[in-house]
Amino acid sequence: MANSTNLPSPSRQIAGVTVCDTPQVRRALDFAKENLREFAYQHVVRSWIFGTALVPYAATQGSNSEPFDYEAFSIAIILHELGWALGTDLVSKDKRFEVDGANAAREFLRTESSKDDDLGKWDKHRLQLVWDAIALHTTASIAQHKQPEVAAVNLGIFVDVFGSNSLGMLPSDAQGLLTKEAFEAVTGELPRTGWRQGCIETLCELCRTKPETTYDNFVAGFGEKYVEGYSLEGKRMVEVFDKLA
Repeated sequence: MANSTNLPSPSRQIAGVTVCDTPQVRRALDFAKENLREFAYQHVVRSWIFGTALVPYAATQGSNSEPFDYEAFSIAIILHELGWALGTDLVSKDKRFEVDGANAAREFLRTESSKDDDLGKWDKHRLQLVWDAIALHTTASIAQHKQPEVAAVNLGIFVDVFGSNSLGMLPSDAQGLLTKEAFEAVTGELPRTGWRQGCIETLCELCRTKPETTYDNFVAGFGEKYVEGYSLEGKRMVEVFDKLA
């Protein structure tokens, strides 16, 4: 059964896309802006817009019949890069950046839900939904088989990370939801200035400062290519298995 995709309420438009505009979404935007470098903040906002445009596709996947949670989706995608807030208390010494981001977003929501206007609004299920969407945002092969909100977060980020070339790589049923003209309207309002270099610099810094969190995932490739002294020797799973009795 298809998931309901009624437009978010309250809402506003950004670059022609109707996005969720609850007080908590606005506070999440403020929190992201306070903690992220400008290139990363612009990235999460663009990802949010792209993901919102792709919600009708994500909501048709699987058998979930619950109404799409635009607020949880929006907050998850807006806060998904908190693990890149290097030099702040949001970043741990021993966890993957995706987990740091998920933990920071969950703590943000717990704090917000203690306020009178949001008391009890963020139950265990909604908190877990946001946590999963952020923790899995770089793992499409899993995220696309989770709840529609998780899948939509992954899709929006995918589009922004890889730019206009990604539009042709979307599932065929999703391609009509986000045209090149719509993509350019978003990037015209929120330019991709500094995105590629900022992303590379951040991933390399993770390889330098906590390499053990990168060995089992895509970040390792940036360490091997760009970071002097970084090595996966003896860290690959096949090498570990070779040493087993």
